[in-house]
Amino acid sequence: MNQSPAITLIKNAMLFAPEAKGRKHLLLAGGKVVYVGDTVPVLSAELNVQVIDVEGQTVIPGFIDAHTHITGGGGEAGFATRVPPVPLSQFTRAGVTTVLGLLGTDDLTRTTASLLAQVYALREEGLSAYCYTGGYHLPPTTLTGSVKSDIVFIDPIIGVGELAISDHRSSQPTLNELLKIASEAHVARLMTGKAGIIHLHLGDGERGLSLVREAIASAEIPARTYNPTHVNRRRELFDEACELTKLGCWIDVTAFETGDVGYEPAAALLRYMQGDFPQDKLTISSDGGGCLPCFDHHGHMTKMDFASSTSMTEVFYQLLDDGINLERFLPFFTSNVAALLNFAHKGNLNIGSDADLIVLDQANRINHVMAQGQWHIFANEIIKKGSFEN
Repeated sequence: MNQSPAITLIKNAMLFAPEAKGRKHLLLAGGKVVYVGDTVPVLSAELNVQVIDVEGQTVIPGFIDAHTHITGGGGEAGFATRVPPVPLSQFTRAGVTTVLGLLGTDDLTRTTASLLAQVYALREEGLSAYCYTGGYHLPPTTLTGSVKSDIVFIDPIIGVGELAISDHRSSQPTLNELLKIASEAHVARLMTGKAGIIHLHLGDGERGLSLVREAIASAEIPARTYNPTHVNRRRELFDEACELTKLGCWIDVTAFETGDVGYEPAAALLRYMQGDFPQDKLTISSDGGGCLPCFDHHGHMTKMDFASSTSMTEVFYQLLDDGINLERFLPFFTSNVAALLNFAHKGNLNIGSDADLIVLDQANRINHVMAQGQWHIFANEIIKKGSFEN
């Protein structure tokens, strides 16, 4: 298949939208879902509709990966360790149809401007892409001079992050500094309807989320403004983060190995599902493109690995293989993320939603991936590649 038609009819899908809908037929046109129903719509042959009968295979919304280093991460062991930008198919092979880019430790040689350029590149290649302004450190690197004006005036910028706390690589922000950034993000949300959140990198520090709890308790800024990630890296941190969801925070599990000190991502999701917590306040992301360094107690890096969006997909497969109800955990990859980011047309497959979807084969593995109404993966083959992919 060399080109996707303008109109696609998917027949006999076992649809999770993400709630279970049963066997449905979907009509996709203009990059949108225009029909979901029990009967096959009658369409003129002149429309040149592509008809695909998936014969009862599972169809789900495309994944939203809300923590990706699209320009590449790393650089913590010298310039030669800077990870290159992530190519298009590394996202789509993982079922990711929407990405959110950010800066981490290196917010000096990489900037909001370079991040934004990569967002526009991914958009030109057919992926929905957005980004945060800032990075690990204060003052935040911005394009216009402030967090608020970046969010208000630059379309793809929807929040600030990943601002580091409880980490030896952070700027050690004070309560007042955190509140000032939070107020800018919050006011920008009011002005634009964007997410307006602070995406907070959590390190291994024993202070954990104490600064966030203090910020929520000491100011009028809504708790939803604070969005901690990597919360499964330590068990104590995860338990602490889960309690924050009762105040209105969304928390984010990272799909990385944690060893003995934390909860592996699938275990973290299961623990949350089994707890007395709001089920719409948890998300999972990959840290794709970022480095995964390990440090000794002197702060020296002992080893490094690099993340990919496929790590998130492997967690999805693990839960499916373990027989966990798909309807229960699918929102962690889709609709919960969309709600956090104020993406009304993402994370679901209802009429009017973006035509971003995954078709799973009989073994519950990704078979087809569509983004904005165009096939990127079809029959497990890459249909669309990035500009510089071989």
